[in-house]
Amino acid sequence: MDLSALTLLVEILDAGNLSLAARKLKMSRANVSYHLAQLEKSVGVQLVRRTTRRVEPTEVGLRLYEHGRSIVNEILAAQETIATLGKSLQGRVGLSMPVGYGQVVMAGWLIEFKRLYPGILLEVMFENRVSDLVREDVDIAIRIMTEPPPTLVARPLGAVRYVVCASSGYAQVQGLPRQLSDLGAVPLISAGFIGRELRVAAYRNGQREEVLPRPTLLSENMLFLRDAVLAGLGVGLMPDYVVQDLVDQGHLVTALDDYRLSVFGTQMFLLYMPNRYQTSSVRTLIDFILAKVGEGRAAPPGGAPIMPLTSTARAIAPLP
Repeated sequence: MDLSALTLLVEILDAGNLSLAARKLKMSRANVSYHLAQLEKSVGVQLVRRTTRRVEPTEVGLRLYEHGRSIVNEILAAQETIATLGKSLQGRVGLSMPVGYGQVVMAGWLIEFKRLYPGILLEVMFENRVSDLVREDVDIAIRIMTEPPPTLVARPLGAVRYVVCASSGYAQVQGLPRQLSDLGAVPLISAGFIGRELRVAAYRNGQREEVLPRPTLLSENMLFLRDAVLAGLGVGLMPDYVVQDLVDQGHLVTALDDYRLSVFGTQMFLLYMPNRYQTSSVRTLIDFILAKVGEGRAAPPGGAPIMPLTSTARAIAPLP
């Protein structure tokens, strides 16, 4: 068995289907299929189960893949050592992260990282959808979810707290929600996937509830939503790191503080593929992000914990 055949198996299983593997290897799909068949013929067993959309390893194929992945990673490590010998950190890192968290929290971190490591090319993607990390352009993904996918390495970055908030002027005139069901009767401003029904999960005293609000404004751009809430267009359902400074300054007031709310999930995770080789640049950025999160453990990302409303704020009338 030669190294190229083993590398081919690794690329096929990493890609998940023959077409993606062929695209990465710059080969035709038929050529990839032929070489895979030759490899299976040489070892005398089936290595891959084919379906219309995906390929999955057999037990033997998985064991061979694990050996092949280790070999490929060692080769990549050796190549990187030679290429960077005596040089500062270089290379490319693809980072995908939620729009709001990226703009409000991580932008400053990444600018600091670039000052420390000017030779690293950072490609930063602001997107809220859970990206397929098989994509070649994504090395690290930051995502809000309840449970991370079992196929990925997940490093917890902390809990995400959503708050119901409104401008002081809106609250004085329209009132604030006082129970979860009220969210279905207010003009709600929230992040969400366009074209999909917005569902809000809520937890209180160990009990889970769910409400289907009727949003008046949806967007993936949290800063736009923040401005809309501040302008008094409705009631916001926002992560605390997006609006905490406005709450502290008294421009926004909050409601339903005894609920733990969730739109996409309740935890922030740093995700990466378990078997893909990580360059020194990728490992350095992972360590940098984890260190930054560690520095802020005493206060959630984006600011201090949201404190109970003052007596002045609580005097604003709830919804009738």
